[in-house]
Amino acid sequence: MYPETKKRFEKKPLEIPKHLDIVSGACRFIFLFIVVTQFSINWVSGDLIVRKIFGPEVPTGKYKHPSSFDELDNGDLYLAYYGGAGEYASGTVVYGTRLNKESSHWSQSRKIAGNPFRSLGNPVVWQGPDGLVWLFYVTRFGDTWSTSRIKVKISRDGASSWSDSALLTIEPGTMVRAHPIVLQTGEYLLPIYHETGHDTELVGPDTTSFFLRYNPSNKKWSSSKRIRSDHGNLQPAVVQVDDRHLIAYCRRGGGYESTTEGYLIRSESRDGGHTWGKGKNSSFPNPNSAVDFIKLRSGRLLLLYNDSMNDRTPLTAALSSDNGKTFPHRMNIASGRDSFAYPTVVQTRDGRIHVTFTSQERTQINHAIFNENDLLLKSDNKKL
Repeated sequence: MYPETKKRFEKKPLEIPKHLDIVSGACRFIFLFIVVTQFSINWVSGDLIVRKIFGPEVPTGKYKHPSSFDELDNGDLYLAYYGGAGEYASGTVVYGTRLNKESSHWSQSRKIAGNPFRSLGNPVVWQGPDGLVWLFYVTRFGDTWSTSRIKVKISRDGASSWSDSALLTIEPGTMVRAHPIVLQTGEYLLPIYHETGHDTELVGPDTTSFFLRYNPSNKKWSSSKRIRSDHGNLQPAVVQVDDRHLIAYCRRGGGYESTTEGYLIRSESRDGGHTWGKGKNSSFPNPNSAVDFIKLRSGRLLLLYNDSMNDRTPLTAALSSDNGKTFPHRMNIASGRDSFAYPTVVQTRDGRIHVTFTSQERTQINHAIFNENDLLLKSDNKKL
């Protein structure tokens, strides 16, 4: 899924993107004061804010990856991640932390899912329109992610407490990564995938993406047809354009060797998400890394991805105003000689766009905040 790749990025603090130079001496002083005093902000420039949430100093294990969060009905942000000694370490568990709407500090992490005999991973936190908060995650039954199944919990009190877990899938290799969406029918569509192979450095070519559909009226789940592509695809993120048309972007399959042919996989459904066309290379590069894709309240589509075929840097936001035909507005959220990976993006009620992602060899979780207008002022014929 996201193996410890043989190619390592040099450790280096987060860098300010080149297009976001701080020009005033006063701003430089404030920036240095914030960093020296180890406050939560790593950089502030214009309307883009990037904060470190926490890193290895938080005692849930050095490894903290990937993160998922959502805005709750009361305005709090709630975030989940899995932690432990490493990606394939034994005993990894899922932790949750909260940013109260009245606070600037995230709460102490606490365990919200564990298994005394298995390792866990890939939590997804999402609040449905009825107020229920869902926690999806995977349980790994063997040495690799191709042995995993998806489990689920719910909270009826705003993620303060959680139900017992239930098994959502029984097929080995089924996993979850991105938020569900609410379809125009009122059903929920949960993006999932089936990962094959037992090589930590290779995603099998028959790896496929698909979706589970949940009917909140009768509480029944059903499965879509699968997205197939020439070299495999996984970790889909989906938007609904209209009642029949949906678009998904998926992480590519394959390995981690240098390539000139590594692209995000795009697939479309024309029947409301039941069946999907063959996954084809998009115009977006992909270094075998996760993406996120949402529909903003304006109707524009927002894609978060690593704009490179071989490195998980930079982390870039791209905006489409024509239902995904073109993405002319682009902005780097984070860049440098680190790895900025596995974004989760949410638009909060105040209209701002929030992104969480990991860095520092998956030991640090970061939080970026910007506005839609920040992207509209950018176009891909401008130097980033």
